[in-house]
Amino acid sequence: MDMNRLKKKLNQKSIDKRMTTKIDSKAPDFTLQNTKGEHITLSGFRGDTNIVLLFFPVAFSSTCTKELCTTRDNMKLYNSLDAKVFGISVDSFFCLREFKKRENLNFTLLSDFNREVSAKYNVLYDDFYGMKGVSKRASFVIDKEGTIKFQEILEDASGLPDFKGIQQTLGELK
Repeated sequence: MDMNRLKKKLNQKSIDKRMTTKIDSKAPDFTLQNTKGEHITLSGFRGDTNIVLLFFPVAFSSTCTKELCTTRDNMKLYNSLDAKVFGISVDSFFCLREFKKRENLNFTLLSDFNREVSAKYNVLYDDFYGMKGVSKRASFVIDKEGTIKFQEILEDASGLPDFKGIQQTLGELK
């Protein structure tokens, strides 16, 4: 086995060891800044509402805009399913503030600028068009007790989340 293949294989094993999320496991807790610079903590919602986390690569890109505008257009449904939606990217909260304003998004965007939460959820690209440490497109449904009930991590950033699967899972939690 050549050296590059060996390094790649070893790197893959270290990535597998980092994986901390799976269905029916406790969701890793976090605190991130919203578009106003306020700190939002996941566990602060425990016992009150189900949570949808939508990790997305970068604000203002075409697929991310489509994903978040689709979510915006379905907020009545998410509200009826007793769910709070958070969009998370590695963009700064300043950038996310402008993105939210431009697209008239009616849910909270959170900045994972330091990439700590994306790493906890194992949703970071090693390389995304030459950029290191960009969030993958991924979705998680977390129930009121803080348990992951749905997860989808897309390797292909041009795909959209399984919105039907998210909604079906939320319906089962109601």
